[in-house]
Amino acid sequence: MIGRMSVTLGQGTGPLRGVKVVEIAGIGPGPHACMLLADLGADVIRVERPGGQMLAGGTTMLLNRGRPSVALDLKSPEATQVVLDLVKDADILIEGMRPGVTERLGIGPEDCHAVNPRLVYGRMTGWGQTGPLAQSAGHDMNYIAITGTLFGLGQDPARPHFPSNLVGDFGGGSTYLVIGVLAALLEAKISGQGQVVDAAIVDGTASLNAMTNAWLAGGGYQEVRGANMLDGGVPFYDIYETSDAKHMSVGALEPQFFDQLVTILGVKETCPGQADLGQYDEMRRIFTETFATKTQAEWVEIFEGTDACVAGIVPMSEAAGHPHLVARGTFVEKDGMVQPAPAPRFSRTDATLSTPPPATGEHTRDALTAWGIADVDDLIARGVAVQA
Repeated sequence: MIGRMSVTLGQGTGPLRGVKVVEIAGIGPGPHACMLLADLGADVIRVERPGGQMLAGGTTMLLNRGRPSVALDLKSPEATQVVLDLVKDADILIEGMRPGVTERLGIGPEDCHAVNPRLVYGRMTGWGQTGPLAQSAGHDMNYIAITGTLFGLGQDPARPHFPSNLVGDFGGGSTYLVIGVLAALLEAKISGQGQVVDAAIVDGTASLNAMTNAWLAGGGYQEVRGANMLDGGVPFYDIYETSDAKHMSVGALEPQFFDQLVTILGVKETCPGQADLGQYDEMRRIFTETFATKTQAEWVEIFEGTDACVAGIVPMSEAAGHPHLVARGTFVEKDGMVQPAPAPRFSRTDATLSTPPPATGEHTRDALTAWGIADVDDLIARGVAVQA
């Protein structure tokens, strides 16, 4: 045991049990990708700079769960050699630095493939490894801004509204990085050769938005917020306030679901038809006034279990208590924190949570030893590695 965690290789219970991953710690999408890999059973070792990363969190940062933390001074050639020694037996390396940084540190793709030709080298950036913006700083909203995605977000015609950093960092970023490295890992098992996976948030976000691109090409999408089927342009796919100032989500797109919506609301006889575009303002007025007559809890009780596609909107602090999510175990309480369980589900190799987020360098000595690094105490004594 190392402090709070076991470093037995393949410690996880999921389908990636036995897959070994070296994580060069960053912030945001890189750690999220490594959390997903660890959740699914991979044996991930997180290499951090002494003192940790800005915005990296600490012992409550769930993105860092499920893997030990090793602190190395990567400006030291000896620390570089430690990383290369870790890479020798690894299947995947994940890094999220600007293009060229790992090359300057001596742990770039060529350095790593020289010691392990089978390695899948995953690179997570916003702009990508190439292109005129590749060396520029940026964050989620900047990346999704140039893909056409941010322009269409929200229901306010006057300005876009960004949904935190969910669309870029995690939707177009870490999700596509995981898809990429697992695809490359599968190919490496066949060919015996690794490769570099260039996962750019701009690329992933553009891919996420393929359906909207298709609608635009087919003439079925207006580049005006709040004017389309899925952005609040139709009254039967929108949000309505209840009498207690809470809200209900309404997504009754199909005719049979719309019929249930107006029937349950009790407005079937007065509401315009779903296809009557010229009466959408009147339909929205009816829905608005009707939903305002009851509390959210009352409407939830009325609609839950029906096919009207209506659900109450709950804050994150209450989501874990929703009966459906409780029944599925979507959230779990572990190590004093309520947190999302591993996803997706597997019928035979089900994934389970292992360990809580560690302090930076909490497992330096034992994790490096478990991964076969020699003379770890000497590395710590000379400041190459730091034990918290």
